[in-house]
Amino acid sequence: MIPPVRFAELVARVRALPGRPLVGICGPPGAGKSTLADRLTAALGEAICVGMDGYHLAQAELARLGRADRKGAPDTFDPDGYVDLLRRVRGQASGTVYAPRFHREIEEPVAGEVPVRRDHGYVVTEGNYLLMDGPWRPVRDLLDEVWFLQPDESLRRDRLVARHREFGRSLDEARTRTLGSDEHNAVLINATASRADLVISGVL
Repeated sequence: MIPPVRFAELVARVRALPGRPLVGICGPPGAGKSTLADRLTAALGEAICVGMDGYHLAQAELARLGRADRKGAPDTFDPDGYVDLLRRVRGQASGTVYAPRFHREIEEPVAGEVPVRRDHGYVVTEGNYLLMDGPWRPVRDLLDEVWFLQPDESLRRDRLVARHREFGRSLDEARTRTLGSDEHNAVLINATASRADLVISGVL
């Protein structure tokens, strides 16, 4: 069992990285990626968080492709767009790079909502597939470090059910989604943990 890590140690770890670090937080659905990314961004100061979820395909496109019932699977995103964003941020010399943000309340990404300025000294990104192969492979090379969140599986599933309930699904619908497509994706994602720089079971 991997012991929890202290949050202050994570902040110090990022501050010790050279240059303008790009740090990724990876893990399966419900692992707590967004919570940790937002907390880390706030603690670092002069930092910005861009999420992989901003590269969800739109609902209309998922319906056209016949993938709407598998939303969240690797092929329901635009990995090339996400890679292009990270490359632009990595090479950013001046100005502003605009990133999209995903809104769960409408289940759609909104373009241009996250302004990444050159004076942001730290860039944090989070998402499910930062360590995947295939079209996602360049992501790993564009990040200085990737951390993998791997909490207790029962806790993770409970969080996921609660999230689905919060955004309008019934209890049965939430459980079906959690133990269905979400669980399938979690198996794929957990298989990539060995590629991370740090595996975290929880944060104190």
